[in-house]
Amino acid sequence: MTEEPQEITTLVGREVYSNNGVFVGQVEDLRLDVDARGVTGLALTQLNHDLFDERASGSRGVIIPYRWVRSVGDIILVNSIVERMHGTNEEEEALAAASSA
Repeated sequence: MTEEPQEITTLVGREVYSNNGVFVGQVEDLRLDVDARGVTGLALTQLNHDLFDERASGSRGVIIPYRWVRSVGDIILVNSIVERMHGTNEEEEALAAASSA
């Protein structure tokens, strides 16, 4: 029995956790690459402010790169790198993506 493919819109509203079980945020929207026909990022709101500095806390949310996603199910698991982002280049990348959205 093959599993039916899911619509990408089913990702909206799902909670995002690190693979260590730390809540990261909730998916509000997706960043798409129309030419490649794929998802390139997850726009998160309701952020865990312990993981992001004051720049993200004052914004509407962040976009994390989709390459950080480890698995998608009832929740979305992302690499634990998101837990170590505070003040790193990865956070700069996520904030830059959010600013350009």
